[in-house]
Amino acid sequence: MNGAHPRLDPSLVLLLSLPPLLWAGNAVVGRALIDSVPPLLLNTLRWLLALALLWPFTADLWAGRAQWRLHWRWWLIGGVLGMGSYNSLQYMALHSSSALNVTLIAASLPLAMLLIGRLFFAASPRLPQLFGALLALAGVLVVVSQGQWQRLLALQAVPGDLLMLLATLCWAGYSWLLTRRPAALADWPWQNLLATQMLFGLAATLPLTVAEQCWTAIPLRIDTRLLASLAYIAVGPSLLAYRCWAVGVARGGPQLAGVFINLTPVFAALLSLALLGETPQGFHAVAFLLIAAGIGVAARAS
Repeated sequence: MNGAHPRLDPSLVLLLSLPPLLWAGNAVVGRALIDSVPPLLLNTLRWLLALALLWPFTADLWAGRAQWRLHWRWWLIGGVLGMGSYNSLQYMALHSSSALNVTLIAASLPLAMLLIGRLFFAASPRLPQLFGALLALAGVLVVVSQGQWQRLLALQAVPGDLLMLLATLCWAGYSWLLTRRPAALADWPWQNLLATQMLFGLAATLPLTVAEQCWTAIPLRIDTRLLASLAYIAVGPSLLAYRCWAVGVARGGPQLAGVFINLTPVFAALLSLALLGETPQGFHAVAFLLIAAGIGVAARAS
C-alpha cells in the first residue's frame, strides 16, 4: 500500500466483492460434489484445469525459472497456502459441514488477518480495525440467525468446522504473503505469478492426492455435472477470483480485504433465496448495513 490510505472507490469495491461472490458459489458446488469426487482430487483437478487455461497467456514462463530457485520459499509457501491447503481443507470440510457453516467460519477471516499479521508480519492492529472486523462479523451472524439470535445456539460444531478454521488461517497467511512479493518479481506479469504459484501448489498436493486414492471410499464419477462444476470453479473461484483478490489486496491491504470476505455467507444466503424464489427479509438489510459499516471503519483505519 506504500503507506497510503486505501480509497474505497467503485473499482476497489468490485475487486474485493467479486471473489466472495464466486467463492460462495464454490462452497455450494463443492458441497454438491461430495459423492462424486474425493476432496483432494477435486482440488487437484481444479488447479490443473485452471493452469491449462492460463498457460497460453503466460509470457516466457520457463525463461524465468531462475527466479523459481532464488525465491522458492515464497513460491512454495504461497502455493501450499493458497492453492493447496486452503481449497483442499475447504473441500474436506464440506464432507461433514454445511456450505453455510463453511462460509460462516470463513467470515472469521478479518480476525485471522489481524492475528496472522501480528504474529508473522509485524503488523499491529489498531482498535478501529478490530471494531470494523467485529461489525462485519455481526452482519454475518444476523444472516445466519435470520435475525433471531437463539438460532445461533442451535449450530453444532463438526470436524469440518475445525478444518475450515484451519483453512481460514491458511488463507490469511496467503493474503499477507501477497503483500511481501520479492522485489525481483515486481515486474512479473500477473499470469506468470499465478501460474507459478499453481505449479508449486500442485507439486506439493499431487503426492497427497495420489495417497488419497488408497484410502478413500468416494468414487470418481465423471458426468456432465462434474465437468460443468470443474469449468466453473477453474474459471470463476480460481482464475478470476484469485486475480481480483491479488489486485484488491495490493490496493487496499490485507486488513481491509479481509473484511470483504464477510460478504461470502451473505452472498450464499442470497443465492439460496434466489434459487428458492424467496424475497429478501428485513434482517438482510440489517446485515448489509453492519457489513458496510465494518468495511467503512476498516477502510478508514487501514
